[in-house]
Amino acid sequence: MSEEQNEGDAIDAVVGAWHRERPELELTAIGVAGRLGRVAMLTTPMVEAVFAKHGLKQGEFDVLAALRRSGKPYTLMPSELSATLMMSRAGMTSRIDRLESAGLVERALDPEDRRSFRVSLTERGFEVVDAAMSEHTANVTKLLSPLGDDLDVLDRSLRRLLGSLDGDSPRKT
Repeated sequence: MSEEQNEGDAIDAVVGAWHRERPELELTAIGVAGRLGRVAMLTTPMVEAVFAKHGLKQGEFDVLAALRRSGKPYTLMPSELSATLMMSRAGMTSRIDRLESAGLVERALDPEDRRSFRVSLTERGFEVVDAAMSEHTANVTKLLSPLGDDLDVLDRSLRRLLGSLDGDSPRKT
């Protein structure tokens, strides 16, 4: 056992207490799920801080990132954005409104269907999302650096887990 495993953590204390009370239960999965939740809780503020430096909230970054990775002309319909980000159209409308007010996206009527419109990155939006993505990538890389070579193992394991939970459905990106 490595030093890290000997020291224990807050999750070990919870699992240990349950093991004491219910020794018949196999609690490994509870420990893993608890650690995944704790990692998310601890890293979320650090990730959000990067977006805040660029004047964005996580959800606004997500919209800009979806537009940016869609490729030229960096334009999608609101329904495509909602589907890509797995959120309601009403929630998407409020995000688009905020981003449009900030000058990061613009709306234009769809020339093929004048009942709908398209959302496009502005030049400023392109610059903001590229700068935020560069800093976000460096930040997350640093946050996960203690894993070293285990990062690839974790990535494969989480991909397999998500595939089973998502039903292996391909995602639009």
